[in-house]
Amino acid sequence: MAVDVKRYVQGCRECAMSKSPRHLPAGKLLPLPVPNRPWSHLGIDFIVDLPASEGCTCVLVIVDKFSKACRLMPLPGPPTALETAEYLFNHVFRYYGLPEDIVSDRGLQFTSRVWRAFFKCLGVTISLSSGYHPQTNGQTERKIQEIGRFLRTFCHSHQESWSQFLGWAEYAQNSLRQSTTGLNPFQCVLGYQPPLFPWDGEPSDVPAVDYWFRESERVWGETHRQLQRALRRRRSTADLRRSQAPAYQPGQKVWLSTRDIKLRLPCKKLSPRFIGPFTIVRQVNPVTYRLQLPPEYRIHPVFHVSLLKPHHPSVLLSTGPGVAEEPPLPLLVDDGTAYLVKEILDSRRRGGRLEYLVDWEGYSPEERSWVPRNDILDPSLLEDFHTSHPS
Repeated sequence: MAVDVKRYVQGCRECAMSKSPRHLPAGKLLPLPVPNRPWSHLGIDFIVDLPASEGCTCVLVIVDKFSKACRLMPLPGPPTALETAEYLFNHVFRYYGLPEDIVSDRGLQFTSRVWRAFFKCLGVTISLSSGYHPQTNGQTERKIQEIGRFLRTFCHSHQESWSQFLGWAEYAQNSLRQSTTGLNPFQCVLGYQPPLFPWDGEPSDVPAVDYWFRESERVWGETHRQLQRALRRRRSTADLRRSQAPAYQPGQKVWLSTRDIKLRLPCKKLSPRFIGPFTIVRQVNPVTYRLQLPPEYRIHPVFHVSLLKPHHPSVLLSTGPGVAEEPPLPLLVDDGTAYLVKEILDSRRRGGRLEYLVDWEGYSPEERSWVPRNDILDPSLLEDFHTSHPS
């Protein structure tokens, strides 16, 4: 009996769509590879919508994942893909050499063909975050928070002057000791810490070139070991708050969380927590999967496993006329979801507004619901209803 009840509850479509998960987020931490040298693995992002300061409203943030060093470039506005690539070449690559990998979110610049073609010619790998999972580029996101805190401290009452402090923000960030490495970025990249203020004493002797290389090699080796230790600590800490990821197989159906998907429904609190089910196409890596989404869904089809949950077929599938075993998936309309209306059955007034009783295409009669006039997108449905119900 208990087994039958469990199977029935697991296969309940309404429960799967409406109930919030109570288990820990699925998917153990899958860290990016630890770099072996400075400026070989980069993270990039933008700070946008800043007040105009000397003609600039945007900042390009570039973070070295080895030393945690950053470069901050004020820009007049969000650049194109080619302009972003040129900024990187002129302000980073020509000083530190070509990187091996660049991590970014799925902004328009980073998903364009120009961006991919440019770095393919340079032999640089492009790594994009999975859908609605910005933690992939977490180091850059964290650096942006620290830069924002610095700028708020120095120009909160003169916000139009933020660009004047950007150079000092970069200098300060690169002088901060990092808990992961035990060094600041200047020490890690240059082998020494430049003075924070003008030095009044006599300049020290310049070390020999061979000493500089030996010291830099020692510093980089120690930095790499510290990064590996910090990564192990971070991974063990993060995994305490996560559960083991389910082993989904291609062809298996899963529910997709609506946490970051706009639904065309009047109240988010009463909206379904999951939509689908969708079929898994393939496993991208141990914690991300590509789903087979309808062509009208204009979202990236790769999702972190924490946004998925397994679909269990119902033990009481309806096979009545006009009712499919699997109800049709919602359509994507104007960045929101919509369902097909089979017929409008009745109308009423509630709270001064007109509502209609809708029979949904592919759903059983118990799924009928009252919806406001504004949520019915096809005016011909309303015309047909009022023609047949003139009163």
